[in-house]
Amino acid sequence: MTGEQIGALLKLAEAGKADDGWSSLGQYTLTLHTAFNGASLSLSRIEELKVAGPLIYAKGSRGETHLVRLEDIFAGTIEASREKGRKAGFV
Repeated sequence: MTGEQIGALLKLAEAGKADDGWSSLGQYTLTLHTAFNGASLSLSRIEELKVAGPLIYAKGSRGETHLVRLEDIFAGTIEASREKGRKAGFV
């Protein structure tokens, strides 16, 4: 994936920039689909993202931080966050 493509994902997710370079996805979460040497890994429920040259730092909803190479990411999925959009009571 290129920096342009990551930028497009962040734009679709209406991400806001913080002073420290992190982009917060707000009402959305992101799944990054990665692959290297035939092995694949999906990083789901990403709430914050930081691009640092050829590396991507991704903070998940459970407090974990992932570090992947930009070139190993081949797709991204933007989803509405269920936790932040959930309303109280019966629907």
